[in-house]
Amino acid sequence: MKYLFIVLLLISVVSCQITETITINPDGSGDIEVVQLRDENSYMQIAREEYSKENIFEDTTYVFKDYIKKYNENFSKYLPEEQLLFQKYANVKVHLKKSSFEKEYKNTFELHFNKASEIPDLYKTENYVSDIAHNYALSAENHYYRITYDFDGKVFKRNVLIVNTAELEKAKEECKKFENKYGTLKLIQCYTLKYNFPGKIKSVSNEKAILSSDKKSLVVEFRLSDFLQYPESTNLEVILE
Repeated sequence: MKYLFIVLLLISVVSCQITETITINPDGSGDIEVVQLRDENSYMQIAREEYSKENIFEDTTYVFKDYIKKYNENFSKYLPEEQLLFQKYANVKVHLKKSSFEKEYKNTFELHFNKASEIPDLYKTENYVSDIAHNYALSAENHYYRITYDFDGKVFKRNVLIVNTAELEKAKEECKKFENKYGTLKLIQCYTLKYNFPGKIKSVSNEKAILSSDKKSLVVEFRLSDFLQYPESTNLEVILE
């Protein structure tokens, strides 16, 4: 239920742009960055008179392993397999910026990886941090989907697996309510994948993907509400020459 609340917050309270960027080097290592940015014009349409009443400022930067160290007593209580899961996030760098004065609401998650299969589901980072800090059970497991990646030097795969169909159906219902209430507004809800590869792209599973002139990069865009209702629609397979 905790993640459902986050979904509702995302689609009902703010209009958001999410950009997921991955760059893979010739040796298979690389970097991933996920940026969640509130579109102020869209949010203003939803918040109306409440928009000018906001009074918040947060500018926080941390590395996930800082929380493992700081709350090691809590961390040590988790099962070995749960500790291993947390360790996958150890080097994830997080920057959270919320400023009603500058009108900037932006979350950034970054990680350098040795191989794509090491990339954790960065969208769960804040949930896991909260778990460690408050000694909660794994709340991020309440997500109704799981994202994994793989690259064997020739084929790149982004796989989204539905793990909780009941929560998925609830998310779909809330998306429909949101559309009924705000569907006539011109809101920006962009979910964008930007991937850069060490070689030329031979084929992409999504026909909407736009390739760069050198065929080594691609961009594919989705509506955020579509992603929330149909996460598997963002599955991607890229085959290099």
